Amino acid sequence: MPSPLIQIPENQTAGHQNQTAGHPSLPARIALSAAAPGAHLRTEDFGDWLAERGRANAFRVERIPFAELDGWSFQESTGNLVHRSGRFFTVEGLHITEDAEPHGDGPYADWYQPIIKQPEVGILGILVKEFDGVLHFLMQAKMEPGNPNLLQLSPTVQATRSNYTKAHQGADVKYLEYFVGPQRGRIIADVLQSEHGSWFYRKSNRNMVVEAVGDVPLLDDFCWLTLGQIHALLRRDNVVNMDSRTVLSCLPFEDTSHGALHSDIELLSWITGERTRHAVRTERVPLDSIPGWKRGESAIEHEEGRYFNVVAVSVQAGNREVTGWTQPLFEPVGLGVTAFLTREFGGVPHVLVHARVEAGFLDTVELGPTVQCTPDNYAHLPEKERPRFLDTVLRAGADRIRYEVVHSEEGGRFLNAESRFLIVDADETDAPLDPPPGYAWVTREQLTFLVRHGHYLNVQARTMLACLHATALSPR
Repeated sequence: MPSPLIQIPENQTAGHQNQTAGHPSLPARIALSAAAPGAHLRTEDFGDWLAERGRANAFRVERIPFAELDGWSFQESTGNLVHRSGRFFTVEGLHITEDAEPHGDGPYADWYQPIIKQPEVGILGILVKEFDGVLHFLMQAKMEPGNPNLLQLSPTVQATRSNYTKAHQGADVKYLEYFVGPQRGRIIADVLQSEHGSWFYRKSNRNMVVEAVGDVPLLDDFCWLTLGQIHALLRRDNVVNMDSRTVLSCLPFEDTSHGALHSDIELLSWITGERTRHAVRTERVPLDSIPGWKRGESAIEHEEGRYFNVVAVSVQAGNREVTGWTQPLFEPVGLGVTAFLTREFGGVPHVLVHARVEAGFLDTVELGPTVQCTPDNYAHLPEKERPRFLDTVLRAGADRIRYEVVHSEEGGRFLNAESRFLIVDADETDAPLDPPPGYAWVTREQLTFLVRHGHYLNVQARTMLACLHATALSPR
């Protein structure tokens, strides 16, 4: 049974470290940055800056048949898709059996699928520095082959271990020394968080925010932005990439919570109960033996045309550590929907979280949004067999939608993986005070507390938390 979180004394949290008399706390400095314009690049000029960075570099992504992959091949004994170096990642098969008490939460309790196995821990790091008394975040215009628009705003460092140890024989990762070298500044956040549990097998990344001491050179393709500017960009489609969103969610915002329906201890006990309620068994199996999937010259597809495909691409990117390569990518079938239903109880805003089981999770269950799915995968089912609350979200009128933006998922492994991220007002009829099993009402501050610790919020919930911060803290 997983252990509950240990409560950290108030004077030992990241928000109160190194606070001295007369100096604002770290959460106060973050709140100031969330309300401030930039000292370097105006928000209204950001679009031109990003477009200029796109023109400054040559980018090209082309689909190719598997036979044209360079360095990648299907293993003769298993059919697994592997790299000749033994590094980077493999595409394998996975058999999942899920049993829950009193009953399962979904229509399928036993299935097979391709999965990405990448055991190494990557670094997602944002460097921050104070200018004119305001914290600014060093962000990168980074090309990823799976991004619908190729170029999006990424963390200062976004690198797998294979990247930063130069398994690809490429150039050095810029600014890496601030995150893995001798300590250059103050650690604001440093926590292991999960990747997509539906597509990665037990994959984690180190999410870091480091405050620099001394001068920091500003290199091409990088810019300094306040948190308020980034929050404004989170309201634009496909601008702030997934890796930036998950790191931003880990910032230690001020705890202003009052009147939560459940105490932190009750919430932690509920999560522990959900983890013990679900029995999930996973078995890695050869990719060429998984039923329901077929391999062609250019794609591995589900026989019913649902879920996702495994495809191959050729990439040219003039500003990457390696300027040309080929690789496999997972391509979802259809536009996803990721949503929080929200209600006020006693004047305090709450969101409805779902204790989700995903095949690749390290610890069985993590908290996800109210709704997280691709509707097309369930269109053939009657409403009672579709994911709970999906139709409530899809039927919501414009007057009930507080936030709606299309964000894409991690473009280094997923091709054109987009979802509508929504925050939707609900009432007692839509989402009752006493929700169904596997769901709970929590405050934004409680999610902020949980995300300081690894493997409590899944990657979609962390994006939603970053969006909640953007809507709550920053002016439109």
